[in-house]
Amino acid sequence: MNRRTFAEVEQQPIAHPRPIELYVFLDPLCQDCWALQPILRRLQVEYERYFTLRIGLLTSLPKMNYKALPLVDDECEEAHAFEKSHPAFPSIAIKAAEFQGKRAGFRFLTKLFEYSFLKSRNVKSFAVLVEIAEKLNLDKQEFISDFFSKNVLQSLQVDLHLAKEMEVLKSPTFVFFNENIEDEGLMVDGSYSYEIYEQIIEELTGSPIIRDRAPSLEELFSRFEMLATAEIAAIYGVPEKESERELKKLLLKQEVERIFINDKVLWRKH
Repeated sequence: MNRRTFAEVEQQPIAHPRPIELYVFLDPLCQDCWALQPILRRLQVEYERYFTLRIGLLTSLPKMNYKALPLVDDECEEAHAFEKSHPAFPSIAIKAAEFQGKRAGFRFLTKLFEYSFLKSRNVKSFAVLVEIAEKLNLDKQEFISDFFSKNVLQSLQVDLHLAKEMEVLKSPTFVFFNENIEDEGLMVDGSYSYEIYEQIIEELTGSPIIRDRAPSLEELFSRFEMLATAEIAAIYGVPEKESERELKKLLLKQEVERIFINDKVLWRKH
């Protein structure tokens, strides 16, 4: 289980390395990956000082055949591309967004989950993916250009190669590495309770871990665009009713807005 190839390709050395490298492999069409998102966000808020997060993408296809992808060529009009749809498009789109910054790629993944599992939109459609890019204020033309470039496919291939090297067979999968590069990574596939991930971080760190102080609600909404009441309550360690009361106060001040999607109540910065 090798991690160095991906680390060298995807990340620049950081001045103060954190003791753990956390690789999270996700399939953007996987409902379990979407359900895991609150746990991953909470880990970032509470324990990010202990780990460096790297997101790897898996596709829903058993084997990606790039030559078979219905991508446009140089002579194809852009308008025809908007009619195309393919199961690999969501993964390619996330990588295209990532070319505008790692944070842009993560925001795109989050918004794609929202469109797919909350709004029931067809995220395999190129037109819908471009709509997401516009919603996030990405450079639309750059996004389209990158989407159809060989570079973005090569970037996705790096993720798939890494997953193969680490023997990752399903998503979601967490792979933890400690500071000792000779040690094997600790793989956790599937979804578990938040306390399990806390315990793993503590064991790999070798000493008791300390939660970071929770940010203000304003900071939280600046970092994560849309959050559920239960998610916010978990981060602040308060009952959901108390969390909802505080959110309603912000709602009256028009600092946040409440969104009803299907049977879920979500909040975002106004």
